[in-house]
Amino acid sequence: MSASKSAAAIARAKEQGRAALICYLPGGFPDVQGTIDAAVAMVENGADIIEVGIPYSDPVMDGAVIQAATVQALADGFKVAQVFDIVKGITERTDAAVLVMTYWNPVLRMGVDEFSRRLAEAGGAGLITPDLIPDEAAEWLVASDKYGLDRVFLVAPSSTPERMSATVEASRGFVYCVSIMGVTGARSNVSDAAQSVVAAAKAAGAQYACVGLGVSNRSHVEEIGAYADGVIVGTALVAALGAGGVPAVGELTAALSGRAGA
Repeated sequence: MSASKSAAAIARAKEQGRAALICYLPGGFPDVQGTIDAAVAMVENGADIIEVGIPYSDPVMDGAVIQAATVQALADGFKVAQVFDIVKGITERTDAAVLVMTYWNPVLRMGVDEFSRRLAEAGGAGLITPDLIPDEAAEWLVASDKYGLDRVFLVAPSSTPERMSATVEASRGFVYCVSIMGVTGARSNVSDAAQSVVAAAKAAGAQYACVGLGVSNRSHVEEIGAYADGVIVGTALVAALGAGGVPAVGELTAALSGRAGA
């Protein structure tokens, strides 16, 4: 079993006295090469971990900005297998850990072992699976062990102590703490629930707990970074890419990471 790439990235950030910056983009937006170039710009401007989302026809957890981007990617013909090209393109040009975030159905359709093998071969770190719970993940637990992949499950303010414990135990890399109930999207304030979810995950034994949903500026990163091991940003970056292309993504990432003007 190889060591967790995600955990290693978080550990490096902690050695520098900060929380890890985890940046999300949907695969195929604005196109495959554009996703790769944007991710590389993120890493060059302070991102520690990259999340590449697989566009899905019914993205129940995603807010309007990410939905619009995924709809565009699908309309332009994005295929699930292209996510491996994106992961390889990023890992060949950076040393960041690259996770794929996906609803579970695309993985099932390809075959869990086949998907896992191809992700590992592309240099991917693992999967974030928002709609998969550990109870239903037996095949993924086996495949992720076989190919040395991280498995990032989600916990929320609604997670019972039993669910929290089972999720923490099944996760590898970090536990994804959802700070609000509902869909994603940049917000002006960080949910008060975020800190309590992190505390519950830590109490359940999580080595690393990272917070996502609603982060959009440097003050959010600093606020969450005071208690979480990693800060996850998605919608704000997708909006920047749509409005200003790769330069805008690099600029926003530098602002989020505190490198702007450094």
